[in-house]
Amino acid sequence: MAEHKSPSPLRRLGRRRFIVGAGAAGIAVSAGAVIEGLASSAGAATFGYADDGKNYVINTGADLVLKVSHVNGDMTSLVYKGKEYQGYNGQNSHVESGLGASTVSITQTGSTILVKVVHGTLTHYYAARSGENNVYMWTNKADASFTATRYIVRVKPGTFPNADPDAWDSTTDKIIEAGDVWSKPDGSTRSKHYSGLRVMDYDYIGWKNSAAGMWMVRSNHEKASGGPFYRSLLRHYNDGGAGLYEILHYGENQTEAERFGLQGPYVLAFTPGGAAPSAKLYARNIDTSWVDGLGLKGWTAKSGRGRVAGVGLSGRDGAYTYTVGFANADAQYWTVANATTGGFSCAGMLPGTYTMTVYKGELAVHTAAVTVTAGGTTTLHTMAIANDPAAAGAIWRIGDWNGTPAGFKNAELLTRAHPSDKRAAVWTGDYTVGSSSAGSFPCYLWKDVNNGLLVYFKLTAAQAAAAHTLRIGLTTNFAGGRIQASVNDWTSRIPAAPTEPNTRTLTVGSYRGNNVTLTYSVPASAWQSDPGQYNVLKLTVVSGTSGSAYLSPGVSFDAIDLLA
Repeated sequence: MAEHKSPSPLRRLGRRRFIVGAGAAGIAVSAGAVIEGLASSAGAATFGYADDGKNYVINTGADLVLKVSHVNGDMTSLVYKGKEYQGYNGQNSHVESGLGASTVSITQTGSTILVKVVHGTLTHYYAARSGENNVYMWTNKADASFTATRYIVRVKPGTFPNADPDAWDSTTDKIIEAGDVWSKPDGSTRSKHYSGLRVMDYDYIGWKNSAAGMWMVRSNHEKASGGPFYRSLLRHYNDGGAGLYEILHYGENQTEAERFGLQGPYVLAFTPGGAAPSAKLYARNIDTSWVDGLGLKGWTAKSGRGRVAGVGLSGRDGAYTYTVGFANADAQYWTVANATTGGFSCAGMLPGTYTMTVYKGELAVHTAAVTVTAGGTTTLHTMAIANDPAAAGAIWRIGDWNGTPAGFKNAELLTRAHPSDKRAAVWTGDYTVGSSSAGSFPCYLWKDVNNGLLVYFKLTAAQAAAAHTLRIGLTTNFAGGRIQASVNDWTSRIPAAPTEPNTRTLTVGSYRGNNVTLTYSVPASAWQSDPGQYNVLKLTVVSGTSGSAYLSPGVSFDAIDLLA
C-alpha cells in the first residue's frame, strides 16, 4: 500500500516532479505532461493519482478525474468526460460549509485510492475505484463540535435543466420566508427544502441531461437521526449554481438525539446519457467487502453485523404499508413488511439492543426490544398489532389514523410548497360530519391563519345521554401550538405542550414530528339534547409563543374522532 501525505511547507514537492500512485515505489514523471493528460480526458490515463502541488489529482481510469485539496479536503474539481462540473461562486464541494485547514493524506490499495481528511474530531474519506465513475464517501463525526453533518457537491450553474420545487431564480423570484423560501411571479413557491421525499422514498437524487447524469446515492443512514420518514433538503438549483446533498444530521425538525460515528458509503455517481445510477450502489444492495481492508476509522465489516427476521405481523390493515424500524443511541435501521404476510428482514445491523417500532403508515402501533448479535440472526415469531387507534369504535372519525395528514386539504401539496402557494386551497372553511369530505378539512391549523375551525355533528338520544372521549391526533406542532377543544358551551382544559422540534416544520415541507394523541373527556352535559340539532366542536390553537401568519403557532392533523 502506497501512502502520500500532503507535504509540509519544508518538504513540499517541486512542481515539476510528483508521485503517481502505482505501487509502493511510485513513478516519477513530469507534472505538466500528466496533469494536462488528466484534465483533457479521463480515459487518456490509467488509474492512479498525482500531486499538482495544491491537490491530489485522481484518475479513475474510466471517464472521471477528481481533485482534492491538500489544505482543507475540499473536492476542487470533478471532470467527467472532459467537462468540469464542480464549483459555483468560487466554492468547492465539501463537508459542512468547508472544514478549513485539515490533515489530508492519500493511499492506494490495489484497485482503490483513498483520501483521508482529518479536522479536529471529524474524519472524512473519499475513495475512487479503478474503472468506475463514482466517488465513494464516508464521514465520521465523533461529537457535536460541528452543528450538522452533510456533504454538499457544488455544481456549476446551468449545467442541468431543472424546474422542480427545489429550484428557483433569484433574479425574478422573491424571498418570502427566512431567506430560503421563494415565491415566483406566478405565485408558486420554491425552496431547497421542498424535495417532497422521505429518506425511505429514494435511493438517489440528482440531475440529468442528454450527456450525463450526476447523482448522490444515499447511504443507509445508520448513524443519521430521524428514522425512515425524516424529510430534509436533498438538493437545490438556482441561477447561481446547484447543490447536491447527503444530509446525515440537520438541526431542522429533528425528532431524535444526534448519533455519532462513521456514516457511509454514500456515492457521487456519474452516468452517460443521463442514465440512472447502478442499483448495485443502492444502500440495500451495495457490496462493501472491498472496504474492509482500507482501515477506515469506525468501519464494521459484514461479519461484525447481525440480522433481525420477523415471521409476520397480525392485525394489520391491508390498506397500509407497514414499516419496521429499529433504533438505539448508536444506530437506526428500517425495513418494509411483506404486504401479504407481514414478514420482514433487516440485515447489516450493528450489534446491540434496539427498540423495534412497527409503523402503520407513519404511526407507531407496536414496540418491543430486540437484541442483535454479530454474525447472528434474531428470529421473531408473529407479532400482533394491538395499539392501532383505528381499532376503537367511533361515533364519527375525520381522516385515518396513519401518522400523516394524508387525505386532508392541501396535504399533498405541502411537502413541496409553502402554505401561501397559489395552488393551495383556501385554508378556512368548516366541516360537517356526514356530508363534508376529508379533503375539505385543513391538514394544518394556525393560530393566525385559520384558527377556530368548527366541526358540526349530530348525536342520537342514546349517544347524547353519555360522556364520550374526543381524540385529536397531531403529527407535530409548531411553536408550542396545541388544541383547546370546546363543544357547545363546554370548553376543555388547555393541554400541556407536546415535546416537538423547536424549528420550522409546516412551512419547510415537513409535517413529521413526535406523533401525539390529545384526549378530552367530554361530559354528557355538553351535548345537545335534541338529536335534530347540531353539536358544534370548535378547535382552537393555543400557545404561549407568538408568531404571525404561517409562522404563528400551528399543528398538523393525523385524525380526529369521537369514541362510542
